[in-house]
Amino acid sequence: MSRQTLAGRGDAATPLPRLEPETGPRTEAGALPAAESGHAGAGTGTGASSVAASAAAVAARGGRTPGSRSRRIDGSAGRAGRSRAGRRPGPVARVNLLAVAGIVVAIVLNLVAGRHPMAVPELLEALAGGRVPGVSFMLWEDRLPQAAVGVLAGAAFGASGAIFQRMLRNPLASPDVIGVGYGASAAAVAGMLFFGAQGLGLSLIACAGALAVALLIYAIADAGRHTGARLILAGIAVAAMLQGVIQYLLTRTDIRMASDAMRWLTGSLSASTWERAGMLGAALAILLPLLVPAAAKLRILELGDDTAAGLGLRVRGTRLGLILLAVGLTAVATAVTGPLAFVSFLAGPLALRLCGGRSNLGSAALVGALLVTSATFIATNILNDIQLPVGVVTGALGAPFLIWVLVRANKEGS
Repeated sequence: MSRQTLAGRGDAATPLPRLEPETGPRTEAGALPAAESGHAGAGTGTGASSVAASAAAVAARGGRTPGSRSRRIDGSAGRAGRSRAGRRPGPVARVNLLAVAGIVVAIVLNLVAGRHPMAVPELLEALAGGRVPGVSFMLWEDRLPQAAVGVLAGAAFGASGAIFQRMLRNPLASPDVIGVGYGASAAAVAGMLFFGAQGLGLSLIACAGALAVALLIYAIADAGRHTGARLILAGIAVAAMLQGVIQYLLTRTDIRMASDAMRWLTGSLSASTWERAGMLGAALAILLPLLVPAAAKLRILELGDDTAAGLGLRVRGTRLGLILLAVGLTAVATAVTGPLAFVSFLAGPLALRLCGGRSNLGSAALVGALLVTSATFIATNILNDIQLPVGVVTGALGAPFLIWVLVRANKEGS
């Protein structure tokens, strides 16, 4: 039939409805209700009337479908549940809180239940500034400086060990295993025996020795291109050499100075003073804040060198910077307390296991502080007549753990 015929019969033909864009209210999901969409698809006048009626009903309800209120209530409940869950401390926060509580408990036990215990009323009076004969001197000149040095040194050792272990992805890669601690010890012993170094001078000499050894084993590991097993093996070899150097130095001095050096090499908090605590605290006030960017770099390095380089990280320069930070932490702590055996080795893996596999440098530092303060209490009270150096206790704790790590690695074939 022609177009003219259709035009002439326009009074008898039913005009096709025009499909206008839907401007009526929608549900929260942004779609028409099922009844509306079904009628709209018919494309007839009756369907258009049904659409208008449904739109009017939705408008009367305020633009809500019958199920929208329940969905909103369910969504609010879900957000509230997520909010409550977000307020719960995570495993890292719980470990940090427990470590801080353990440090406080160990210090308090050492005051009130250790060798020469203090009565609680007298202890509180001395802490408030009162002068209690005997108690005030013991508290302010012996126990509290020892606790302060123990906490600071333990934190430094723990963070340093965690940096090495995470960077090299090996639990054996702690400063006291790969030779960095022996570098600080050898330099400090030489400074004490030949130059009479003490205090800040001894710290600087220990830092120089640790840095020299770290750079040496870094160079042996092909300037950072092979920093896994090769760096660990190079560190163990250098550590064995430095042990021989230390023994030779002790034979070249008089018995009194050799005895002092041997006591320092064992690792002890008995010579702790407020001056040493202040010196260590000042050094850590500079070094510990650097753990925040170091943790971010470590997370990228743990993805692998190729991936880290692809993400724009300068792998070799970053690794060298992390080594220098870890060396600085080890050196300043070693200069004050001597080499506390296995604190660096234990703190990182223990923190990792307690945190449920989440590596955290802050947790490792707190666990290191807890190890040292707990070892201080044990060393003071395990024997009735003898006060052991703290390094003896930490070494006794670390040796079985080292054997367990080696046995486990052997079973896994790694």
